[in-house]
Amino acid sequence: MPRVSVILNCYNHAPYVAEAVESVLAQTYRDFELILIDNGSTDGSRAVLDRFAAPRIRRFDHDRNESLSR
Repeated sequence: MPRVSVILNCYNHAPYVAEAVESVLAQTYRDFELILIDNGSTDGSRAVLDRFAAPRIRRFDHDRNESLSR
């Protein structure tokens, strides 16, 4: 299990989400997982997140906007 879990929740942030993901993946500390959540975006954010695939990335997609804790 990774020592650190980074959770990135996205809702309609297509212009910014790639930079956020790249920033996490560029960290020098390597013992982490990145949990990506598309929270029902309607602006193309999901397509941006589709570009990222790596063993340390876990992805969850909601069909509609949910509360953050879901």
